[in-house]
Amino acid sequence: MRHILSAAAATIVCLLSAPAVAQSPDPVPQVRVVDSDIARFWSAYDAVRTEADPARQRDLFQRMYIDQGTPGLAAFMEAKAYTVDTYLDAIRDYPAYWDTVRPRTALAGQALDRLEVHLARLRELYPDLRPAGVYFEVGALRSAGTTQGDKVLIGVEMATGDASVDLSQMPPNLKRFFTAYFASDPLENLDLLATHEVVHTQQQGERQTLLAQVVYEGVADFVAEKATGRLPKLPYVTYGPANDAAIKTAFRADMNGEDFSGWLYNGANNRFGTADLGYYVGYAIASGYYDRAPDKAAAIKAMLELDYADQAAVQAFVDASAYLDAS
Repeated sequence: MRHILSAAAATIVCLLSAPAVAQSPDPVPQVRVVDSDIARFWSAYDAVRTEADPARQRDLFQRMYIDQGTPGLAAFMEAKAYTVDTYLDAIRDYPAYWDTVRPRTALAGQALDRLEVHLARLRELYPDLRPAGVYFEVGALRSAGTTQGDKVLIGVEMATGDASVDLSQMPPNLKRFFTAYFASDPLENLDLLATHEVVHTQQQGERQTLLAQVVYEGVADFVAEKATGRLPKLPYVTYGPANDAAIKTAFRADMNGEDFSGWLYNGANNRFGTADLGYYVGYAIASGYYDRAPDKAAAIKAMLELDYADQAAVQAFVDASAYLDAS
């Protein structure tokens, strides 16, 4: 799931390695936790907060955090276009946020036991599951979760927040966003978010149309639900089914375009006043495909191996779901 936000705090790197021997009877990937980025971030943060000179702040943060960061941090920075100045701007603008989220970042590890169970279930659903690295990283107010190649990148400074985090220094739009996001219990759903993003590491093909992108996200939600037994506590999950007919009509008009803004990664600034309804549409398509498939294991395999760059293949998948058929 690619939810937008950010601020400071934790970097735990979970590397999920495939069994060392192909014939191993244990299908569960091993989880290794590396937490060195967490300590590095907060050391750099403290150094920056006690230094008044901007040039010195840049040098300290670069040397103490970025230059010594894990591959996960490098990937996260590339994926979200983070720079040393992106971080420093966030630190200077929202110190109350960072100070109050700081103790919560130590709680991220509690999701790891649940994640291991979900990954075992995911491998049962899809035996060809490829190993992926799951990195819990510190961002700068832009992402709670994304992927790059075989790396899952979780912005823990967002994903561990709750109502205790001080949003008072943020502008109204960010304050609204974080308030709604924290109401979804992100820490309690961190294992679900990580599972959703692991699914993304299995998918392939660049998405050129809105239709391809919503299927890509909806498949990740659907398969993650199969592995975890639940969906995220986000508004689109309940708003979508209650307003399905109107959503479907509006989506048909936009689905072949390249503008995602009305449907994905958009906050509530759209015609329905509910964020990310493209996730609901994609989930409904995936669910319809699965329900109509005689072979459920083959349906999961087809979802995860769909080439999203092949628009004809995407359309055939959507057609097989019957979700967008005229009623």
